[in-house]
Amino acid sequence: MSLAGRVLVMTALAGLLLTGCADKQPKPAGGQADGPSTSGLTAADVKDAVPRAEPRARYGNHSPYEVFGKKYTVMPSSKGYHAKGTASWYGSKFHGRRTSSGEPYDMHLATAAHKSLPLPTYAEVTNLDNGRKVIVKINDRGPFKDDRLIDMSYGAALRLDMIRTGTARVEVRAIDVGGGSEIADTAPAKAVTSETWLQAGAYSRRDGARAMVRSLEHSQLTPVSIREDDGLYRVWLGPYPDEAIVDQVIERAVELGFDRPHRVKH
Repeated sequence: MSLAGRVLVMTALAGLLLTGCADKQPKPAGGQADGPSTSGLTAADVKDAVPRAEPRARYGNHSPYEVFGKKYTVMPSSKGYHAKGTASWYGSKFHGRRTSSGEPYDMHLATAAHKSLPLPTYAEVTNLDNGRKVIVKINDRGPFKDDRLIDMSYGAALRLDMIRTGTARVEVRAIDVGGGSEIADTAPAKAVTSETWLQAGAYSRRDGARAMVRSLEHSQLTPVSIREDDGLYRVWLGPYPDEAIVDQVIERAVELGFDRPHRVKH
C-alpha cells in the first residue's frame, strides 16, 4: 500500500493541486496513517468509471511541474497511451481531500493518479497477476516514486484485488473519448499582446523572496523567479501565454492562501 505523503498538492496550473496521492505530501500533524475503508465496501460495489468527453481540468495540468526536486511533464494528449508498470493504492488518509484536478477524492470510486497523463483521462487498468480489470478516471497526480506507474483509489484497488499485496503489476490503456484528453480546452484562449507576468510579492531582503519562492514551488505555482529592482526583491510568476492561464494562476494562488498576485509587464 502506498504510504508516502501527498499534497492535494496541488496541482498550479496544472497542478496546481496535488492532494490525493500517497507520495505527494508530508504527513499531517499527528502522523495519520493511510488505510482501507471501514464502510464494508466490496469489489462488487465499485462501478467502472464512465468515460465521457470532458475539457481539461483547470488545475493539475501545468507543465512542467516539480515535486521533491524532480520535474515532470504533462503529456499533450492521452490518445494511444499504453504502458505497463507497478500500481499502488491510496485510501482513507486522503478521503475527502482535493485531488490535483480539484475534484474531491472519494476512495470508494474508481479513480487513479498518474504523473504525466492529462487530467482527466479515462483508462482501463488490468492486473497482470490475476487478469482483473477496472476502468478509472485519472484525476490526480502521483505516485512520485520512480518505480510506480499509477496510484489506484481504494475502490479501484479492490476491483483489481491488490489491497492485501499493496502493489501489483498492471497494464494501463487510455480510453479515447474525444476531446477530454487533448491539450486544449474546448474554447480557444485569448492571446495577450505581450508576455504576462504576475508579481506575488516584493521584499527588502533576498531571504524573504527566497522563502516565498519555495512556498510557491511547493504549491506547484510555477514558473517563479526573483527580480531585483530599486532595492526590492520581487517574486514573479510566469510568463504566461494567455489570459485564461493568468486568471487560473491568480485564482489558484488566492485559493491556497497567498496574497492575490497582480499583473506586471516585462
